[in-house]
Amino acid sequence: MTTEASPRSRQVDLDRGSSFASELERDAEHREKARSAKPLRRLIPYVLAYPGLIIAFAFFLIAASALTLVLPAAFRLVVDCGFGGASGDAVCSALPSDDGLGIYFIIGMGVAALLGLTAALRFYFITRLGERVVTDLRRAVFDHLMSLDVTFYEHTRTGEVLSRLTTDTTLIQTVVGSSVSVALRTVATTVGALALMVVVNWQLAVMVLALGPVILGPILLFGRRVQRLSRTSQDTLAASSARASESLRGIQAVQAFTREADERARFADVAEETYQVALRRIRVRAVMTAVIFAVILTGLIAVLWYGAVQVQSGAITPGAMTQFVMYAFVAVSGVGMLTETYAEVMRAAGATERLMELLAARPDIQAPVRPTHFIAPVEGAIAFEEVGFAYPSRPESPVLRDVNLAIAPGETVALVGPSGAGKSTLFQLILRFYDPQTGRVTLDGVDVRDLDMQDLRSQMAIVQQNAVLFSGTVAENIGFGRSGASRDEIEAAARAAHAHDFIMALPEGYDTELGENAETLSGGQRQRLAIARAILRDAPVLLLDEATSALDSESEHLIQAAVEALSADRTTLVIAHRLATIRDADRILVMEEGQIVDSGTHEELLARGGLYARYIDLQFGGQESEQA
Repeated sequence: MTTEASPRSRQVDLDRGSSFASELERDAEHREKARSAKPLRRLIPYVLAYPGLIIAFAFFLIAASALTLVLPAAFRLVVDCGFGGASGDAVCSALPSDDGLGIYFIIGMGVAALLGLTAALRFYFITRLGERVVTDLRRAVFDHLMSLDVTFYEHTRTGEVLSRLTTDTTLIQTVVGSSVSVALRTVATTVGALALMVVVNWQLAVMVLALGPVILGPILLFGRRVQRLSRTSQDTLAASSARASESLRGIQAVQAFTREADERARFADVAEETYQVALRRIRVRAVMTAVIFAVILTGLIAVLWYGAVQVQSGAITPGAMTQFVMYAFVAVSGVGMLTETYAEVMRAAGATERLMELLAARPDIQAPVRPTHFIAPVEGAIAFEEVGFAYPSRPESPVLRDVNLAIAPGETVALVGPSGAGKSTLFQLILRFYDPQTGRVTLDGVDVRDLDMQDLRSQMAIVQQNAVLFSGTVAENIGFGRSGASRDEIEAAARAAHAHDFIMALPEGYDTELGENAETLSGGQRQRLAIARAILRDAPVLLLDEATSALDSESEHLIQAAVEALSADRTTLVIAHRLATIRDADRILVMEEGQIVDSGTHEELLARGGLYARYIDLQFGGQESEQA
């Protein structure tokens, strides 16, 4: 049993019990701000990091756009000169004739081939740029997540963070690698087409230009609504991911308590809410598309009607009308693409805002600007001086009260006491996962707040009650204790932890894949791997939090011998309830309600009676007290 419930576990319980409505309400203020594409500006530094790709993309974008605008002129030659629609035209007369037809079609095919090549290269470079930007963004977000302290994770569900890291970045990749390219190409070709339409026939061009304000109105009106709904959609999707992550991570508990139906119902509610939000967004986009295309097509038909009258009257040639219609199609289809692209950009703006919120998060535990560095090897002297502490989530409930404690280098100190007494909190403060509100914690006389956190934590090895193992091989999990450890060192650590025999019995020995959270191993096997990891780390301070709680009597005896050998030349703090783990400690500290209420050896504490003696009586029914 754990010595005290961690604040993180209590927070998770609160999260699991909270309603989905409160999840959305928490982010309401942020959603109100998501009304423009401004968050996308934060991506500019990531894009500008690759000028070569930008230049290549810009070159082929300009080339493809120019050829797109040349193509209608080539079609005009085919119609007026190739088909004889205006054989007396000055342009047709200036071109050489290949029995009347071939040259005009060759020109058209040549322009089309070049357009295809430049469009393909434009796509290649912008897509590559998008993938590169998103990869860098994911790395930046993950690197930042690694720097955040435990307080952040007390209030943020892991599934929600993973949704931002995967789903949101995928949306951004779509925009950077596709939508931006489409938008820039469309803007270039649309502007060019409008200009050339004026050259071909200014009266028809004026009619087309008159459609502009009518089209832009719905885009601006519906676009911002789409973005707000997109942000809400991403939030609900993150909530559903968090819900699924919690259920799957605790699948054995879910099944053991036959709560599958309840978990299915909870996830169904969240998934349905996600669908309803997405449906509202789809409806808005559908209405926007219907309005815009109705306006565009109606206006285009009116332009064609007027153009047909112009051709019949001889005011323009059939080829010129074909050229104008193609330019009009480029312009009109471009506006249609921009409406779709605008909606995608608005979705990506919401996703970018969510990611930037993660990047903007700052840890409560800050590294010192000018950290103190250890000059001599760390001896492991630890001191708590008038330490008072309450978890940030419960400031009104102190966990430690005026704790004074000095631990000499190489001393083994055991901590005992009821659950919630503050034992594990001492470990949290030594590792500087939190800072005390009063007093200070020192290592070799240096306040831990003055040390670089990497430097501080590299001096410590910890074995937790619930050993954390990762997907990967046995060797990789033991090697997690010290980067760059050799295979011989890993095996030596496993032997010292009495784990070698069971490891060699696994299908592939040290190369056996453990799977997620190493669920195929027993509790005792998992604990021995964690102890092997701590042995490999070879740090001057060893923290054991119920390290032998999951072991049977025989394994506990073996591990106890390994721990005693390991702790011989290092400072060791042990949290334990089992007598075999604590009776040989140099000193035993008895904690109750955040204070150290007694201290001494096993025999001294038994002789004095008090809380420790009662504690031993509860375990052994008075036998140990009588033997003492």
